[in-house]
Amino acid sequence: MTLKVLIVDDETLARSRLRTLLGECTDPRVDVVGEAGNAVQAMEQIQRGNIDLVLLDIHMPGVDGMALAATLRQMTAPPTVVFVTAYAEHAVQAFELEAADYLTKPVRRERLQQALQKVEKLRAPKEGVDTAMPECLIIQERGRSERVALQDVVYLKAELKYITVRTREKEHIYDGALSDLESRYAHMFVRIHRNALVSRRAVRAVEKHNDPTDGEGWMVRLDGVEERLAVSRRQLAAVRESLMG
Repeated sequence: MTLKVLIVDDETLARSRLRTLLGECTDPRVDVVGEAGNAVQAMEQIQRGNIDLVLLDIHMPGVDGMALAATLRQMTAPPTVVFVTAYAEHAVQAFELEAADYLTKPVRRERLQQALQKVEKLRAPKEGVDTAMPECLIIQERGRSERVALQDVVYLKAELKYITVRTREKEHIYDGALSDLESRYAHMFVRIHRNALVSRRAVRAVEKHNDPTDGEGWMVRLDGVEERLAVSRRQLAAVRESLMG
């Protein structure tokens, strides 16, 4: 197994030192596929795929390493993160973000080697075990983080600056853009209106309704919830196609 590594640090010398140390590590094999000086550059490379491990600094201009790591957790198949920082006080938060390891600068080769071996074990396929994690959203509520599996979501509805994530059991508030969720999870959700996506497998019926104000229109009936959601005429064909699928 060869780990494809991305080095993310705003300091050129720090990136150079990590590259040198990685070259001295022999087990597992590593291939440094890129470097980034900030979170935006890093995300551009990560979205192109083919990265197993991100060696990630925390204090960077703009979006910091913690925020980037939180974003990566929402990916379907995220790279593993190992934080490399001069500050020891962020270790608890790092492991809450499921980082594989937390290295403090100056990094010793032996310590980096241990981190790489840990990542290799985490990423190695387990024989006879389905290691695929369900796609999920990370919901930040009341000072804690919660995973909500997308397979349990009935609909996503944009309201003001937030998105209501509705499962059969409860509602969650998600800070994000509906258009981003649509592009990432088009295989699971279909747009029914400019402000709403519904689970393709939750669609049970598309029904006509007459509104005293708006006149004749269409509503979608969903499995697991009582409420009906409006379907725009523009999206009607796509919703009906989901019903047939």
